[in-house]
Amino acid sequence: MVLIKEFRVVLPCSVEEYQVGQLYSVAEASKNETGGGEGIEVLKNEPYEKDGEKGQYTHKIYHLKSKVPGFVKMFAPEGSLVFHEKAWNAYPFCRTIVTNEYMKDDFFLKIETWHKPDMGTLENVHCLDPNIWKSVEVVHIDIADRSQVEPADYKAAEDPAIFKSVKTNRGPLGPNWKKELASNEDCPRMCAYKLVTVKFRWWGLQNKVENFIQKQEKRIFTNFHRQLFCWIDQWVDLTMEDIRRMEEETQKELDAIRKKGTVRGTSAADD
Repeated sequence: MVLIKEFRVVLPCSVEEYQVGQLYSVAEASKNETGGGEGIEVLKNEPYEKDGEKGQYTHKIYHLKSKVPGFVKMFAPEGSLVFHEKAWNAYPFCRTIVTNEYMKDDFFLKIETWHKPDMGTLENVHCLDPNIWKSVEVVHIDIADRSQVEPADYKAAEDPAIFKSVKTNRGPLGPNWKKELASNEDCPRMCAYKLVTVKFRWWGLQNKVENFIQKQEKRIFTNFHRQLFCWIDQWVDLTMEDIRRMEEETQKELDAIRKKGTVRGTSAADD
């Protein structure tokens, strides 16, 4: 049994702009989540080509402990809260799979994303079997809606309802920004369709953990895309060559900051 949800995130940028913005924001967010022996370790970041598909392959290790809820810590032995993330970025399609050596086949998290130049109106963009698609809950994330943000996560500097881009003149995003965007042919638009599949097979905890993970993914997608939009002036002029150079620097920086300082970034909400 698995739990599947599709999250849709509409943004006032083009699919081409988003490719750079996403990679820039991943690098920046990784630094914010690393320190005190926890966080992200990048093992591989290299081009790949397989079965006619080509793009960028990354293999990261997530060292977690304080970032999981108490009910997981209760049964998780020392050293088991290490997760491997393997991602194949064949943009505009991306696939990410997260596994855990302790849980083996009893756990996996898969995120498949299509980036499309629309307002999030396509149905079954991932071409699932119709019977499976009927059971998938579609969740619309509004990056300008503060009520979708956990109080502990809110930062005024990362609020699209306040931010105005100097370089692109986009923002702030008002309550009806999606309707305004749909009718404004001069402003680009896109949607990230993120299909999240979770399997956690553990007697007595399966439903609780699967729902917790889906809730955390929604939280991550919400915060990440709010940051991405509010950081647009920092990345909109960058090239892919700039991004690859930045990723190399970030990989070295993560290794250094993970080994010192205090634990940083998002912690789990137990409810």
